[in-house]
Amino acid sequence: MADEGEENLSPTEKLAKKHKQERKELQAKLQQMKNSVPKNDKKRKKQLTVEIAQLEAELDERHLREEAELQAGSGDASEEQDAVTEGVGGLQVTDTAQGQQPQKQKVSKAQKRREKKAAKDKERDQRIAESEVDNLSGARHMETQKIKALLRDRQLAVKEISSDGHCLYNAVAEQLKQVGDEKSMLGLRQLTADYMKSHTDDFLPFLSKHDTGDPYTPEEFEDYCNDIANTAAWGGQLEVGLETKYQ
Repeated sequence: MADEGEENLSPTEKLAKKHKQERKELQAKLQQMKNSVPKNDKKRKKQLTVEIAQLEAELDERHLREEAELQAGSGDASEEQDAVTEGVGGLQVTDTAQGQQPQKQKVSKAQKRREKKAAKDKERDQRIAESEVDNLSGARHMETQKIKALLRDRQLAVKEISSDGHCLYNAVAEQLKQVGDEKSMLGLRQLTADYMKSHTDDFLPFLSKHDTGDPYTPEEFEDYCNDIANTAAWGGQLEVGLETKYQ
């Protein structure tokens, strides 16, 4: 039987509620795993750190995928239709009776886009998992624990934001809620991308390629802004500075 009032929730609210419950269940599971490790078993503790990071990264990845699927809605169906149309257009009918070989079907542009996005997501998730491991075993984690202890003495708390690529925008959205502003993470991404596109001269000179150091071309800047709006691209110094305008 559904929870009272759940039928009145929007699909987004239902998904958020589901994700919150799954994260709560995972935290309980992780706590049990931690409690099962003997205090002096350093090797097992190290293995557990990696396992925990992997479990959290997998949950974050699935939640991100489910959110993207919900947001895409009919957009996915449209893209699939594009893929079918392009695939049919790429087929060539040949006269096999004359001994000619059928032409190999070309990979559609839609399929190439999906494969490129999947590769980027996989690389990002790997970086997140590695970062989580470093955080749990490094000085940063110890520092965070000390900060939390100091805050508890003042009846304050750290708001945990998942490092899923959307963390900057989720953090800003969380703080805006404290002053009655209901901008969403996706809304902030779109606002950021639109503002940067309309103020190219203020941002383009400060962007360069990581591997060569060459400055971005206008076309690459356009792609950069589109990634802000449509993917889980991490926010950098430029985006952080821009987010202050939404307070």
